[in-house]
Amino acid sequence: MEALKVSSDVLFVLLGAIMVLAMHAGFAFLELGTVRAKNQVNALVKILGDFATSSVAYFFIGYAIAYGVNFFAGAEQLAQRSGYDLVKFFFLLTFAAAVPAIVSGGIAERARFYPQLAATFFIVGFIYPLFEGIAWNQRFGVQGWIKSSFGAEFHDFAGSVVVHAVGGWIAVMAVMLLGARTGRYTRDGRVTAQPPSSIPFLALGAWILSVGWFGFNVMSAQTIDKISGLVAVNSLMAMAGGILAAMAVGRNDPGFVHNGPLAGLVAICAGSDLMHPIGALFTGAVAGALFVWMFTATQNRMRVDDVLGVWPLHGLCGAWGGIACGIFGTKALGGLGGVTFTAQLVGTLLGIAVALIGGGIVYGLLKATVGIRLTPEQEFQGTDLSVHRFTTGQEVDGRW
Repeated sequence: MEALKVSSDVLFVLLGAIMVLAMHAGFAFLELGTVRAKNQVNALVKILGDFATSSVAYFFIGYAIAYGVNFFAGAEQLAQRSGYDLVKFFFLLTFAAAVPAIVSGGIAERARFYPQLAATFFIVGFIYPLFEGIAWNQRFGVQGWIKSSFGAEFHDFAGSVVVHAVGGWIAVMAVMLLGARTGRYTRDGRVTAQPPSSIPFLALGAWILSVGWFGFNVMSAQTIDKISGLVAVNSLMAMAGGILAAMAVGRNDPGFVHNGPLAGLVAICAGSDLMHPIGALFTGAVAGALFVWMFTATQNRMRVDDVLGVWPLHGLCGAWGGIACGIFGTKALGGLGGVTFTAQLVGTLLGIAVALIGGGIVYGLLKATVGIRLTPEQEFQGTDLSVHRFTTGQEVDGRW
């Protein structure tokens, strides 16, 4: 029976890793559908390159920082317990690699390719695992301090803050240091519209992400005896709330509608194992509305050229999810309890601080040394042609 349980756990986590790996196709198609036609190939290549770079950085550095585990041992030792430790690494790697995939959408269409791969290496190798270890592995005594000071540890079941808020707030630093796309904001105060190149591809990306998210959330239990249908139903209700709110507030705009489920799912990650489904519905609805409002404000009033809106979608909705866990996860509002609002607030702010400082250091150093932005001519040509020497034959600024 013990051997059967171990084997079942391995299969369970392996399936979760595969589902979250598939989400990276969702990131790719979401970006592909949002950027202009001359940058579509770059979106696909960038996500794949980021994943490979993340794998190397997390294997050799990041996983050891977060969990104190390395793989410098014989294969016989690594294969113990049917290789459970290896598939757990694979599963957590797919989470780590989501961070540069999030950043990728914010800096699209004008970032240099190889400096971004370098940024990915440092983010996944050092910045992300620092907070991951604090939140999920009791590293550095921070969780103990939060519990003694605020009555409970910081709780983030599947990564509203650890993955999404950290990715979103790193992205905003990258976007600010990179600057807006050429022509996006004119000197006379106008905002030049640069609409999505393909709503069908954008929608496909959103659907792939939404389906894979049930592996992201449910399989964060990591062993089959801890699986909970509550996580699945809460994810579903938050997704529905995000769609309906984005549809209403965004006035049926297809870009907002297809990002609505993602906003809801980002927000529910932290408390999906604690909330009542009605609390999850409300959490998702707030996230969907928050994304629409803040995407519009970011692009038009704040003039921050975050192409896919990854700061409002992941940074803000992820932060809201961390805080919402401390509200709707309490027994007073139908949750299972074991959380406090102040602990969630402190943990969320800590994650944001790590992301802002880490993102500022990584992208600031790269900007000062090798540069992170394409030349105006390369940007005009598009990243497909200037970076990959490839064109699909589509129209590029009036030329074929």
